Amino acid sequence: MAVKQDQAPMNLTQIQDLIKFVAKSGVSEVEIEQKDFKITIKTPSSKKEVQVFTSPAPVALPAPVAAPAAAQAATPAAAASAPATDSKYITIKAPMIGTFYRAAGPGKPIFVNVGDELKPGKTICIIEAMKLFNEIESEVTGKIVKVLVDDAKPVEYDQPLFLVDPS
Repeated sequence: MAVKQDQAPMNLTQIQDLIKFVAKSGVSEVEIEQKDFKITIKTPSSKKEVQVFTSPAPVALPAPVAAPAAAQAATPAAAASAPATDSKYITIKAPMIGTFYRAAGPGKPIFVNVGDELKPGKTICIIEAMKLFNEIESEVTGKIVKVLVDDAKPVEYDQPLFLVDPS
């Protein structure tokens, strides 16, 4: 989508609004060109905000004392020792690489806690990638059993974020 206009350059608020609109609308690219101003905003063309996977194998739960996610991923023995009862849970995984946030900002309420009920469309976290804050919404119904990532920590694509009991 390309737009040419002969107006004054956009101000910062208008640019931020445009970025939010592009992120929510699913448009893959927007380009605006004015007299002395040009802005191009691109997003992944196959963007999907949430991916939910059920795991037939046991899912590793972090130890009560939270260790860094990289250390957990580096120990495959931990996955083998997980209880078989974890296979009944749905794992909500990160749809992108970025920084995981449990709340919209400092001092704001946390989106979901352990024991909270989920419904499709409910915002469960934010993943910030390249200065874009992507609200991640639930695609499942159930109850949060475990939050697997600490707030403000980096996450990898497909990294487990939450365990949900669908019953």
